[in-house]
Amino acid sequence: MTSLLVRPTDPDAQGTVIDITPESAGWTHVGFRVHKLAKGQRLEASSDGQEVCLVLLTGRANVNCGEHRFEDIGKRMDIFEQIPPYAVYLPDHVSYSVEATTDLELAVCAAPGHGNHSPRLIAPDNVKQSTRGQGTNVRHVHDILPETEPADSLLVVEVFTPAGNWSSYPPHKHDEDNLPNESLLEETYYHRINPEQGFAFQRVYTDDRTLDETMAVENGCCVLVPKGYHPVGASHGYSLYYLNVMAGPNRVWKFHNDPDHEWLMHA
Repeated sequence: MTSLLVRPTDPDAQGTVIDITPESAGWTHVGFRVHKLAKGQRLEASSDGQEVCLVLLTGRANVNCGEHRFEDIGKRMDIFEQIPPYAVYLPDHVSYSVEATTDLELAVCAAPGHGNHSPRLIAPDNVKQSTRGQGTNVRHVHDILPETEPADSLLVVEVFTPAGNWSSYPPHKHDEDNLPNESLLEETYYHRINPEQGFAFQRVYTDDRTLDETMAVENGCCVLVPKGYHPVGASHGYSLYYLNVMAGPNRVWKFHNDPDHEWLMHA
């Protein structure tokens, strides 16, 4: 089985430090890359058969796609400023470029596209902010590309979990194509930790425990969730950020809680 924990590499010529494809992950829908570009560095790419959501994790950039030009966008210079990011939606089968106007950390979120939408800017004012949970289960959510906004396959969200708290908790899953009760969605978790020498824990497991993997996640790691429940715990003293990319046969997020821990929803 492919390892569920993907560690960052040294940047290549295009600044790539994480590169997950459906083929490397052993699944069908989700692709995910992270690029770290120096000021003035340029990324040239094509979306091919996948729609793409470019998320400016930190820094500013010019993004061009045909006649669509988004100049010097970006505001967040540190992820843990905890303000919503700028993002750009791009359809399948287009060429695009990203030029870093400051040092830039860029996430490229991808899933099958069907040519139904045009390029558009997703500004921070368009990103819904919410808080979920209570006590040590509190986390803060930015819906970058939720199912209420137009796209063919992609769902993109980022979550800030305070130090010592739990997230994606109680454990839930979305691995059965059983709407309206549950949807089948592959998912990636791109983790950042503050201070960056810290760590968090993520467990991915199924009811029958044929998949049951618990990982110590360090800054810049990505976790694959092909199926099963996938809770995350932030260590004391270290706040946790993660960017989720989800996609499947239906663009709907319907999850099922682990019955053993469902009681926590009512406590």
